[in-house]
Amino acid sequence: MSESRPRASKEKTRPSVFWLLGAIIVPIFGALAKIEITGAEKLPREGAFVLAANHHSEIDPLVVAVAVWRLGRAPRFMAKESLFHVPVLGWALKRTGMVPVARTASSSGARATLETSRDLVQHGRGVIVYPEGTLTRDPELWPMRGKSGAVRLAAAGGIPVIPMAQWGAQQIMPRYGKLRLWPPRRRMSVVIGDPVDIDDARHEHVTPAELNAATTRVMDRIAELLGEIRGLPAPKTRWNPADHGQKETGRLDS
Repeated sequence: MSESRPRASKEKTRPSVFWLLGAIIVPIFGALAKIEITGAEKLPREGAFVLAANHHSEIDPLVVAVAVWRLGRAPRFMAKESLFHVPVLGWALKRTGMVPVARTASSSGARATLETSRDLVQHGRGVIVYPEGTLTRDPELWPMRGKSGAVRLAAAGGIPVIPMAQWGAQQIMPRYGKLRLWPPRRRMSVVIGDPVDIDDARHEHVTPAELNAATTRVMDRIAELLGEIRGLPAPKTRWNPADHGQKETGRLDS
């Protein structure tokens, strides 16, 4: 069941380019889909957060963005660093506070992650991350194995990782399929969960095993939330493309 809309945060009520984007995108998308949100109170009204969501359709970023905007926060995503150098697009990404990806766990990547995390905390911003880094390859559209970027970003600044599951976007645009505009007002479901415990990854000398364990907990929780929406038990293990001879192209996280 959809919940009442919460009080808007200061970042939403403060004039910004998001006002223009919201005035254009929200009504248009509202004609295509009816988004029902559960767990609205679990998204922080103020302060930094990392919102980790599943990714099963090319259009589901709009579902997530509209839901976050309706919940009173500005929807910011992680984006490839190279996109920030594209004329016009790069300007728009910077103006809206989108977050460049630290693609690796190398020393330079770690420094970039720390700087990004500090910036989120300083400005009290949230960021939406797809831990899978690309559209799920799971044949049944369950979340697949995640990358550690979301956990690394959250751990670096003591930021909560909020799990989100969303379902229904595939009715408008199936994975790798074409846009379907009819019938209108298809039902989309969004469920937000409690923060995932990643305390074992919140120390200076965190190991890859600890990062992977924390990431697995995040992905398992997202899958559980998706199971609640679909009325099905989530698979016990996450789909790993490498186990099926698949390449993880289009990756935004690592």
